[in-house]
Amino acid sequence: MSKRLTPRSQDYSKWYHELIIKANLAESSAVRGCMIIKPNGFSIWEKMQAQLDQMFKNTGHQNAYFPLFVPKSLFEAEEKNAEGFAKECAIVTHYRLKNNPNAEGKLMVDPQSKLEEELIVRPTSEAIIWNTYKNWIQSYRDLPILLNQWSNVVRWEMRTRLFLRTSEFLWQEGHTAHATKQEALNEAQLMNEIYAEFVEKHMAIPVLQGTKSENEKFAGAETTYCIEALMQDGKALQAGTSHFLGQNFAKAFDVKFATKSGNLDYVWATSWGVSTRLMGALVMTHGDDYGLVLPPNLAPIQVVIIPIYKNDQEFQNITKVANNLMNRFSKKQYRISYDDKQNHKPGYKFHQYELQGVPLRISIGPRDLKHNQVEVSYRLTLEKEIIPMNQLVDYVEKKLTSMQNEMYQKALKFQTNNTTNVNSFGEFEKILNDKGGFVLAHWDGTSETEQKIQAKTKASIRCIPKNQVLEEGKCILTGKASKGRVVFARAY
Repeated sequence: MSKRLTPRSQDYSKWYHELIIKANLAESSAVRGCMIIKPNGFSIWEKMQAQLDQMFKNTGHQNAYFPLFVPKSLFEAEEKNAEGFAKECAIVTHYRLKNNPNAEGKLMVDPQSKLEEELIVRPTSEAIIWNTYKNWIQSYRDLPILLNQWSNVVRWEMRTRLFLRTSEFLWQEGHTAHATKQEALNEAQLMNEIYAEFVEKHMAIPVLQGTKSENEKFAGAETTYCIEALMQDGKALQAGTSHFLGQNFAKAFDVKFATKSGNLDYVWATSWGVSTRLMGALVMTHGDDYGLVLPPNLAPIQVVIIPIYKNDQEFQNITKVANNLMNRFSKKQYRISYDDKQNHKPGYKFHQYELQGVPLRISIGPRDLKHNQVEVSYRLTLEKEIIPMNQLVDYVEKKLTSMQNEMYQKALKFQTNNTTNVNSFGEFEKILNDKGGFVLAHWDGTSETEQKIQAKTKASIRCIPKNQVLEEGKCILTGKASKGRVVFARAY
């Protein structure tokens, strides 16, 4: 396999796939459309998961777990939700196999093991959770319920791509129950803010916040809040969503509670989630032609030390210094690794750590020991500096802090430079075809017009911006009145 990645400018899709494979993040599995997340990839996901989990708990949420299987009758209870996911559902119809008498060693479905009721492999968990909440909620004293679960879901995708769209993926899904509409609305908006804070602060990816159009909102929701990120190829990626479900699921599952005034009312609901799709966002926002570039906040290894030596004595001398550095960095809570494996040469290791996006690489050779210095390679720019040993800890602290901000500012500059206002359909098409990115345009507010624009251009409304500026204008397609611009883009 060639060491070099296909340049992004040559074939962005191929570059993306090669980076994920060569950086040992993930690979396709024997199950069509499903992936194996390898240790290098999973360690990044674990960092994301740990940070988000703490942010959820800081806002009063607890973790729970609900079954993978949903009885079909429960899944059908909320019609819009069932209809929205129907084409992606995997269904369990039998529970046992038996030997095939016509083909030795082969198994067949035992026709006598047909389930009385088919089971849906969860594409999302609203149905099973709200059927459960019915047993938990009788009074306003039982509210709110603020639960989250870390789990996997199955959505039987026809066209798959590692991390971005797979038939099975990992995610978290929050499901909350409230006594009032306003409390539920506040919750949905709060969680969207938390997603934005996480993606911007920890992933160093700027996002646009807003709400989805009627066509794009979650099936079964009254309002879907979202964060949208812009990838280097000019396409948008939905990075997270939070849904105000109103009383739709409570009515579907007859979840009522006694109010403070003694009346009965239906519970108000939200759900919200992000998934391993964020791994794809990380790759496509920050990756370069040399591989992944990891923001220090999420890098499993922030600093790696690589020895350069010709004999055992040099190796031992370097190892002694490296171990001392490891202790000094560890006391400051840095995630540092000393790669003392002797089965690969330094050049191979340099290449691999560049591919894997480790923020800082420290090289130590006999000459460095003699002059009491090290060479530091900065992954973001690939620049190298000679740093005196007694200044190294301070240097690393400042560099990791600045790198997190530099990565965010670089991505923000790209987003700003690729966000365009247009006033006509001709201008709209030209920007999409020549430049891409976020396109802010007037729209008459109808689903019919949105569908026509998408059919003509493959661009959809990514969001109606939060705090949308009121601006009289005319829809780019129909010429009808519009009160503000919405964000269009071609998207993953």
